Amino acid sequence: MNAKFIFQNRDFLKLLSYRVQMVLAYQIIAVVVGWHIYELTHDPLALGLVGLAEVIPYFSTALFAGYAVDHYSRRLLGALASVMLFSNALTLSAVSTGWISGNPVYWIYASIAFTGLARAFIAPAYNSLFAMVLPREQYAKAAGFGSSVIQTGLVLGPALGGMLVAYASKTAAYSLASLLFLGAAIAMASVSVQEPKPVAGSPVFASIAEGLRFVFSSQIILAAQCLDMFAVLFGGAVSMLPAFIQQIFQYGPEGLGILRAAPAVGAIVSGLILSRYPINLHAGRILLISVAGFGLCIIGFALSTNVWIAGVLLIFSGVFDGVSVVMRTTILQLATPDAMRGRVSAINGIFIGSSNELGAFESGVAARMMGLVPSVIFGGIMTLLVVGVTAKKAPRLRKLELSQLQ
Repeated sequence: MNAKFIFQNRDFLKLLSYRVQMVLAYQIIAVVVGWHIYELTHDPLALGLVGLAEVIPYFSTALFAGYAVDHYSRRLLGALASVMLFSNALTLSAVSTGWISGNPVYWIYASIAFTGLARAFIAPAYNSLFAMVLPREQYAKAAGFGSSVIQTGLVLGPALGGMLVAYASKTAAYSLASLLFLGAAIAMASVSVQEPKPVAGSPVFASIAEGLRFVFSSQIILAAQCLDMFAVLFGGAVSMLPAFIQQIFQYGPEGLGILRAAPAVGAIVSGLILSRYPINLHAGRILLISVAGFGLCIIGFALSTNVWIAGVLLIFSGVFDGVSVVMRTTILQLATPDAMRGRVSAINGIFIGSSNELGAFESGVAARMMGLVPSVIFGGIMTLLVVGVTAKKAPRLRKLELSQLQ
């Protein structure tokens, strides 16, 4: 993929604009909510409960969201999710100013739960439209380019959130997030790709079951999803950053924003490289090695006592994670039939997307039981064990060449 192709495909650019604005806004809110909750409670478990508050409604909605995306307008559902998150960000802004009475912690958790409902529609809508605006032979390179653009949002979002909290206010950060969600809704509505007409299809539960059977019958897709799910579940050091910043590194909210953005800096680098030099040979082995590298970086981060060394290790964790994300995205796009993209993406979201929130909860519980640093070391070790088990139990993934899926 060259620059000419990127800038000529306006629908692809609009779709990327939607995704990056959603990522920016989501990351701003994630940083500010983490700081807000810890400021109110000073309890690492409260940070973990943020993830649990989001993942329960996400789990409850994801499969139905995938069905809806496969049978109705992807653009409408994607834009609707943005509007829901726009209203939610305004609510958080009102909570931070004290305009809403009651315990602010409860209001924050309720808002995060509402976020989980809306987020269930984002990835299925985006991935389905991704496959519609691009020719199949461009999937691998587009995944690398798209990953770099999205990871830019993962860098700027946390940094913006931390800086706004430090030098303006939590209200300013929440308000900026609301504007970005609104911009994402406009970008999605402007995508002009021709969508298939809504179809009745099979009954909802039968259709969902069809998607589940497809995923669980494919060793490559299932193993790739499980690998990433458990790696993120146990390697969720990012959710504990507010505690590390205040207890270990003794920095302010600007330090939280910088460390939160560090993994995305590394992911941008790997995404740009892979957009120019996409992987084909030894794709499965490279995926396994990248997840193992991520686990080692998390262990190193837990052992560091200097904020800058910790930042460098998080950057390298992002490099490895970026390779994993691009490889998994490419595998998913190449191996999924067009008619199932919404459902498979939703199932992938349950495996992958929700693991961030479950990982936050696991990290909070482990930090309460083991202590902050030992809990993160434990998570990194578990990530390495997951790589070893996957390599042994999923030989088709270990031996995968992407040309086998094209």
